[in-house]
Amino acid sequence: MKTYDAFFFAILFFLIGILLASFNLSLLIITFASLFWGAIFLFLGYFKKNKNFFWISGLILFVIIGAFYYFWDNKNFKTINLPFDQKESFRGLIVSVEKGAGQKLIVSIKSPYSEQDVQYIGHTARYKGRVLIKARNYPEFHYGNLINFEGAIKALDDSSYGNYLRKERINGTIDFPKIELIKTNQGNFVKAKLLALKDKTIEVFQRVLPSEKAAFLSGLVLGEREDFSKSFKDAMSKSGTTHLVALSGYNISIIIWLVFGLFLSFFALGRRWAFILSILVIIGFITMTGGEASVVRAAIMGVIALLAKEVGRMHSFRNAIMAAAFVLVISNPKLLTFDVGFQLSFLAVIGLIYLSPIVKKLFHFKEESLFGWQDNFSSTLSAQVMVAPLLISYFSNFSFISLIANLLILSVIPLTMALGFITAFIGFIFFPLASIFGWFLNILLFYEVFLIKFFGNLNFLNISSIGLLFATVYYIVLVSFMITYNKRHV
Repeated sequence: MKTYDAFFFAILFFLIGILLASFNLSLLIITFASLFWGAIFLFLGYFKKNKNFFWISGLILFVIIGAFYYFWDNKNFKTINLPFDQKESFRGLIVSVEKGAGQKLIVSIKSPYSEQDVQYIGHTARYKGRVLIKARNYPEFHYGNLINFEGAIKALDDSSYGNYLRKERINGTIDFPKIELIKTNQGNFVKAKLLALKDKTIEVFQRVLPSEKAAFLSGLVLGEREDFSKSFKDAMSKSGTTHLVALSGYNISIIIWLVFGLFLSFFALGRRWAFILSILVIIGFITMTGGEASVVRAAIMGVIALLAKEVGRMHSFRNAIMAAAFVLVISNPKLLTFDVGFQLSFLAVIGLIYLSPIVKKLFHFKEESLFGWQDNFSSTLSAQVMVAPLLISYFSNFSFISLIANLLILSVIPLTMALGFITAFIGFIFFPLASIFGWFLNILLFYEVFLIKFFGNLNFLNISSIGLLFATVYYIVLVSFMITYNKRHV
């Protein structure tokens, strides 16, 4: 077995171990099952005189290592010092704020505190953990606020929402406690400045655009959906375009791919410059969104997709994808099972790398087309084919007309985002000039919002649910098709 194949299977088996452990299988069962299959491959290697079977027999041990790592991480996560269902006073730092119907504050409670804090809150200064607080809209709280709050923290249950919170490293929840602001600007200085930049960007959009279009652009560029109306949210859901403002790996991977195509085709730049500028756009995107971890994860997968297009060797970017998944899962093992953004990102990138070239060959697309529409079509179709079962499973909705909607809208998304970045930047310096760019932006946003509403009113060709068996067969058939096609045409 070649080194790059051994690398691929080692990570694959490690991830399988984490996946099995996340399904609440005991470490003992996983260990015995792995040793059993390892022994089978060992005997096959001996009788068949095939060294690859010996390799697989040894690499299967990584299943046990992956499962052990998941349980070890889970044990550390549960080793916290928080009193549940007891009314107490706490002091913590706000590390994240989400606004909408009220405020959702993620608060980090941890020591060491100053002697003054210990004297004020006594033994509770020894508590440690992360808590999700539901608070009213006013007074407003911000990242970096140090607060005191009083109430009873609830432990997480075993529901899908509880697992989602565990994935976010949250230990408990508390609804509408009594909150007192102690200090401001106590968080990370760089992150605070990035979030301030995000707020200022939204302010520029609101000044140069009508409210609905400003809200959509804020969602598109920054993932901010606070000002969306219910009717517009429904239209996005029905038209299959919610991903545009979700900052998930699904849309970021497609957008990065399209930005690369825009630099390559429309601006007629060389591949190296197109690649470099695309990376700069990614960095700018992360910066503008405040450097959120989910965006960073999705951007990493997007960079892998670009690297794959540049390198052009199957095993190279196959291993690059696995390496990226390994690094991300090591940082948080719960991502693999409980983070839909990570899963969408992973599948979308696979679709862009492996399925998109097949689509181009099937449709006899040329390398260059007007505004790169053929590349847009193949990229959009490939990503949607790969993530369709996942979208149905998580969001109970998939519409075949979403392919048309996405094809028409995604073609202008890179230009819209580029103008959005430029408008925001100029608005920081000289606002009257930003208003001129806002006029051009308004035309693009009118087109996009109109299509979202138009396709959102077409209530047919929708799928609301599928079974696990169907999803499994779907991916087996799809992967088999891609492997068979590539073997015959490479």
